[in-house]
This record gives sequence, C-alpha cells and structure tokens, in this order.
Amino acid sequence: MAATSAPAGRPRRSPSRLGRRLARPGLWFSLPAFALFCLFFAYPLVASLLQSFFTTKGGVSRPVGLANYLRLTQDPLVAQSLANAGIILVVQVPLMIVLALGIAYVLNQSWLKLRTGFRLAYFLPAVTTLVAYSMVFRVMLATDGGLVNQLLGVVGIPAVDWLNNELWAKVALIASITWRWTGYNMVIILAGLQAIPGEQYEAAKVDGAGWWATFSKVVVPQLKAVLVFTTVTSTIGALQLFDENYILTAGGPNNATLTPVLYLYKVAFRQFDFGYASAIAWLLVVIITLASALQFWFMREREPRARGGAR
Repeated sequence: MAATSAPAGRPRRSPSRLGRRLARPGLWFSLPAFALFCLFFAYPLVASLLQSFFTTKGGVSRPVGLANYLRLTQDPLVAQSLANAGIILVVQVPLMIVLALGIAYVLNQSWLKLRTGFRLAYFLPAVTTLVAYSMVFRVMLATDGGLVNQLLGVVGIPAVDWLNNELWAKVALIASITWRWTGYNMVIILAGLQAIPGEQYEAAKVDGAGWWATFSKVVVPQLKAVLVFTTVTSTIGALQLFDENYILTAGGPNNATLTPVLYLYKVAFRQFDFGYASAIAWLLVVIITLASALQFWFMREREPRARGGAR
C-alpha cells in the first residue's frame, strides 16, 4: 500500500528550531528552577553590584561611582576584619582538616568496634543549629560560673576571660567552629576513604609498608580531590563567618573577632549604608574567588610529562 502523500498544493512544513526546543518537556520542567534562580540569585547579585555604586543619605540614593570601593582602601575596620578572617583561615581550616582526616582514617579501620556509633557521635555537631550551639558555647565559656573555667579550677588553673580577652576570644571562636564542622568534613573524607580499592592496601602491605607509609603514599594521594573540596568549602565558610562571632562576642573585644560579613551586617543594618555594604560584599566575593582559585591551582592534579618523547 502506497504511503499517504500530502495534499497537492500544500507542501509539508518542517517544525522550526524554536518549535522543536519548546516541544521538549525537559525545558518546561526546568522553567520553575530557572525562575527561582533568577529571582533569588541572579537578581540580588546584579542588584547588589549596582547598589555598590550608590550611596543613601536621608532616604535618597545618588550615584557615587567608585567612591565606595575607594573607601574600602581607607577603612581600618575593613583591614582588621580581613586580618581576623585570615587568622581564622590559616589556623582553623588546616587544624580542622587534619583532625577530620585523622578521625576518618581511624573510623575506617575494620578492627574498630561500634564504628557506626562513633561516626554518629562525631557527625552530630554538624546537624545542630548555629545559633543553638553558639549559645551553648557562650554559656560554657562564661568567665564567672562557666563550665570550662570550673573544670580549669579543679586542676588549679585560674579562670580565663574567654570572651573579653582579644587573644582568648579568637581561641574560643576557633574552638567552636572546629567543634561544629570537623564531623561534617570527616564524613566527606570517610566516603573518599571507602572508595579506595582494598587491593592498594594489600599491595602496600606486601611491599612491607608500615601504617605511616600506607597513609602518606596510598591514602593521601587517593584523597586529593576530596581534600581539595573540603579545603575550599572550609575556606569559603571561614571567610563568610557570621553566626558564631556575632553570638559569642559580637565582633569584640576591640573588634578582635570582627569578620567581613559581620562588619557588612553592621554597616547595612545599623548604619543603613547599603551601598558601602554592597561594596564590602563584592570585595569578599573577589577574595573568595581568588582564594578558591589559588587552592585549586596549588592542589590540582599534575599530569606527568614524558621526557625525551616517544621512542
């Protein structure tokens, strides 16, 4: 039977490229997510960038060009907040990653009993709310009657003014962040450890490698991608620190725990200078981007180069 042909005088039309794309159901399913992305991410991002070129006085906004960005270079609180964030980044992030790696390595051993219980115990701080655990640390670190000072008094150590001394306030802040996020990074590293083939451990054992040689020559190289991920996310978290120092010390004493995001909050919602606050936010965006790029550059996978060419 012959195929039915189109009526004479009516040539068949092929659907247009736009029509074929609109006919795809995946496009329609992605529209809600795309709309939410534009509404809650793209629009605020562009609006904050535009706002950084304006200043508001007396309820009236007027353009100031690059004045807000020039003001950043002359504001001592911006420099101090960045210095505080740098100290936290240099001290807290390596300490936390090393602790998470060590705990994950021990919890991955087959000889350890109750491994599930230990994993749950280490991960529980990560599921507590930031405000709740910060308030608990504030009560525990109170100068008068705090649990930590009471324990120190038992062993004959005088009470420490944890939250009102510039040095000890930084120590308290670093300790609280480390307690909160070590378990989170431990779980990620543990997943990477469980993905390492058992044959590599057996090969190292056959070659006579001890636990340290196995750890440094087998485990750490295999976890390179995981360590890069945890280091980058921890760096971003340290530079965006707000909840803990806001509740524990409110940026004090003497701005010793002031961070860029906390300073941004004070400028925006206490001084109502949203243009300058937007400039601080974009400075932080640039710093986080550069820090992440540098970490990827230093820790990227280097391909071995053949010497002398093929023979």
